[in-house]
Amino acid sequence: MANEGYLLAQDSYRGAAGKAFTVINGSNELLFGLKKFNSSAEIQTGEFKVVGALTEQEKVKGLKYSGSATIYYGTPTFLTLLSEFKRTGKFPTINFQITNDDPSSSLGTQTVVLYNVILKKIPIAILDDSAESLQIDIEFTFSDFEVLKSFNSQPSQLGK
Repeated sequence: MANEGYLLAQDSYRGAAGKAFTVINGSNELLFGLKKFNSSAEIQTGEFKVVGALTEQEKVKGLKYSGSATIYYGTPTFLTLLSEFKRTGKFPTINFQITNDDPSSSLGTQTVVLYNVILKKIPIAILDDSAESLQIDIEFTFSDFEVLKSFNSQPSQLGK
């Protein structure tokens, strides 16, 4: 098979090129202190054994979604949610909307929404004498996602 080309450096995505919003009860709030964001799907499988077969098979039985974010300390959004939950007993509906948008890449823009986010760990207070900038790590799960806009299927030009 002939080499069909490769991605040029100009079309690689800068990690910081984009933006992230928290959507809380329908209201958008920019995650202005976001440093790092990661979400993924874990394929859940189960064993499938058959009499007479020496091999054990696996069958896909579902998905489990989770993620994490690192945010510079001083972003009040999540601590405010935690305080409200403590006071009222009601945790708000949270979605994350993440957009990768690097104008230097011909791959275009991608926007993904994560629905029904449950924050699993929310730091309350931090001090660290060795840190130049304080950061918090947040872990979460979510129940669904939707790709609102996908990257282009390939860049405008490939290397040869």
